[in-house]
Amino acid sequence: MAGSREQFRSRLGFILAAAGSAVGIGNLVGFPVNAAKNGGAAFLLIYALFVVFLCLPVMMAEMSLGRKTQRNPLGAYKAIGGEDSRWNFGGWLALVTPFMIAVFYQVLTVWLLGYFIGAVSGNLDAMAQPGYFNEFINGNGVFMYLFILTLLIGIILNSGVQNGIERLAKVLMPSLVIMLLALTTFVLTLPNAFLGVEYYLVPDFSKIGPEVVSNALSQAFFSLSLGMGILITYGSYVSHKESISGGAKMVAVVDTSVAFFAGLLILPAIFVFNPLTNPEELSTSSVSLVFTFLPKIFLSMQDTLGYIGANLFASAFFLLVFFAALTSQVSILQVPISAFQDELKYSRKKSVIALGITSLLLVLACTVSFGRIEFFTQFLNYGGADKSFFDLVYDIFYDTILPLNGFIVCLFVAYKWRLSKLDEEMAIGDPKFLGSFTHRYVNFALGTFIPVVLLGVFVNTVCIKFLGFSLIGALG
Repeated sequence: MAGSREQFRSRLGFILAAAGSAVGIGNLVGFPVNAAKNGGAAFLLIYALFVVFLCLPVMMAEMSLGRKTQRNPLGAYKAIGGEDSRWNFGGWLALVTPFMIAVFYQVLTVWLLGYFIGAVSGNLDAMAQPGYFNEFINGNGVFMYLFILTLLIGIILNSGVQNGIERLAKVLMPSLVIMLLALTTFVLTLPNAFLGVEYYLVPDFSKIGPEVVSNALSQAFFSLSLGMGILITYGSYVSHKESISGGAKMVAVVDTSVAFFAGLLILPAIFVFNPLTNPEELSTSSVSLVFTFLPKIFLSMQDTLGYIGANLFASAFFLLVFFAALTSQVSILQVPISAFQDELKYSRKKSVIALGITSLLLVLACTVSFGRIEFFTQFLNYGGADKSFFDLVYDIFYDTILPLNGFIVCLFVAYKWRLSKLDEEMAIGDPKFLGSFTHRYVNFALGTFIPVVLLGVFVNTVCIKFLGFSLIGALG
């Protein structure tokens, strides 16, 4: 049987753990290129506005719901919804979503581990070759890395919230920030680096249109782990002595700061490699950039650093991104672990084992979706293109479902739980909350325009991914 519910040992532990769930591959790679392609500082401004005025209220709602109910997402919906079982759909969706996100994210994290080991081994020259990535992901070595990673994550999750997740975050998140700042400082000293800074920080408002605004909103929403059930689950481990409002704001600051400084690393590094780079030609795919483009950039640094120095730089970068992916993966997996404990009354050890067994076949199906097995490589055709099993999982559970989950959370909190109950929970540990600007704004935003915006993003994403057209583009 599950014991009494754990709590984070400290406010710092909660902030670092929640920030660890938010900071991932998209922050460190996808965000900088999106900014460079879509107006530089103009994109950054829109992104920041969305974080403050749209994402923070949703963060606070999810965290408050978790702390109030002391349950996982499904349990939270059941506890507040009571006999009205229609709301349980939102709970199931918020539970299945992180489980499926963890499936494809496990594959990405395995690749990062393999590339880190490759760079440490002095294999950068081979990693920069055009066919290396395809050979790597279809080689037998990925299964060895998958076993190592699964064992590592299992040990962390089995250690619990305080001794596993919180302790991991307290080590890896400061390490990540230190490495990011050190790498950024070094890159900015290289020739042509400030060409990248110019593309990144000089605003170009002429590039701002409906699609760019939608991309900025999606980037902000996804970046902060909203709609994944993570913040509901993590909220259930937060002490009533802590301020939900203050914690949410700090998580947003850490997450946004990491994304911003990643831009000061990635874009200058690209321009050091090729001063004539056209940001419009850069892929927004984090996978393409990390595993095929960036190794070429790191190899080019051997003219300045020597081959060993270039391998060390690449090793530090891949370790940086691996840390970000590992903290995210552990946070995502804590959601179904919590559900096993709450709903089935499993012990933590039994929950970790059950999760590993139930996810194994799906992870393996994603792993072999890149040419190794034709059935999973050509799994479906939608949106005018053939899609692998990995593509299907990614498109549904990362690119599409999250805003729908956020929409349901907003409706549930505002109209089932009621905003007055949210106010009571937010005031616990923060007596100054009631009557503040944050209080008034959160109440107004959650009950009016935020659900409408999230529903619009969800519908438009479905049209883009599965029907091959954009409603925003058509209207624009």
